[in-house]
Amino acid sequence: MVSAIKNTPDGYKPPSCVKARTLLSDECVKDVEKELRLKTHDTHKESQSYQIGDFYGVKKRVAISKFLLGATNSIGPSNALHVVTDNTTNCKTVGWEIEKVGTGLGWRYAFFGEAILMLPFAILGFVMKPLQMKGMSNAKIIPWFLNEEFSKKDYSYVSYTLNQLSRFGQDMKALLSEKVYVVNVLGYIVYNFVFGVYSYWGLKVGYNIYQVDNIDLLFGGIVIVGGTVGTIGGSLILDRINSTIPNAFKLLSIAVFFGAIFCFSAFCFSNIYVFLVLILIGEILVDASQGPVNLVCLNSVKPSLRPLAMAISTVSIHIFGDVPSSPLVGILQDKVDNWRTSILILTSILFLAAGIWFIGIFLHSVYRYEEDSEQPDMSHLLESEVANGDITSALL
Repeated sequence: MVSAIKNTPDGYKPPSCVKARTLLSDECVKDVEKELRLKTHDTHKESQSYQIGDFYGVKKRVAISKFLLGATNSIGPSNALHVVTDNTTNCKTVGWEIEKVGTGLGWRYAFFGEAILMLPFAILGFVMKPLQMKGMSNAKIIPWFLNEEFSKKDYSYVSYTLNQLSRFGQDMKALLSEKVYVVNVLGYIVYNFVFGVYSYWGLKVGYNIYQVDNIDLLFGGIVIVGGTVGTIGGSLILDRINSTIPNAFKLLSIAVFFGAIFCFSAFCFSNIYVFLVLILIGEILVDASQGPVNLVCLNSVKPSLRPLAMAISTVSIHIFGDVPSSPLVGILQDKVDNWRTSILILTSILFLAAGIWFIGIFLHSVYRYEEDSEQPDMSHLLESEVANGDITSALL
């Protein structure tokens, strides 16, 4: 910009502020109108985002508001993701005009409802007593402040943090040495890689392939029904066939393999009704994995590592699964420019998840549900100089 200013002809006078915000902004309005017309003409009710610049004058702002409402109605209000305006006071009128039409709560109903439903669980988390879970030790834990090292004046928070990190590193080493657990989580990551894309790009894929107006309601119903039936059904089947780790891996590999076949086949058909039937069956089958995969996570490790095992599983399936999958599939779609091809390539990855879980059947596993938790190792907290009588009195 500085270079451009230096190269301006002698005697050049830049436009005034009023001209820049009136006459020149009219050109911006025309450009926006042209782009919006092209977008709404070429797109069949797909979700859109509009970005509007800063315009001067009440009449212009009202006109822009009306034009935005018309463009939004042309694709359906539920498909307009958001309208972005410059953060200036002049653009407030645009928002006010649009708000006069959109007086309903819309998506706020969903968020308010979810918050109300979750409120009792949040309260129970504070007031209910800790559960005495199977395999967990009932022994009292020696408080950290009994350690003489903590009573030393030169002990710092940094030293305590390093001590905790060292313990975390030891627990992670022990956790990753459990081959059954690692294979289970790897399969879960690949599984979540696929369904992260389904949840992110699903509606766009549905609109693009099947051209159905209420595809969001159809997909939502399939997720609710398939997820509920599949999760409960998979857990009941595992209990019926004896809930061991090898049986859990068998159920995981078989259910996901056949679920992948139905999901893959669903996207091969152009008929919306055939698609809905096949994708529902596939959703039920793949969601049958939820019970078995968590059973393996909990019972393939020592009781003291169960909380860490579940935490690492949850973090891993998101960091390595659904977080990178959506942008990667977006890049793939930019290359192939065909949503059916992109989604078929993605769905085929479910066969890889089934294969990974199939390997788990042949791994040596120990079912540790009945295993009692070992006495906590508190040697890292107590100095050897602490007398035995002092420890006894501390536990009382």
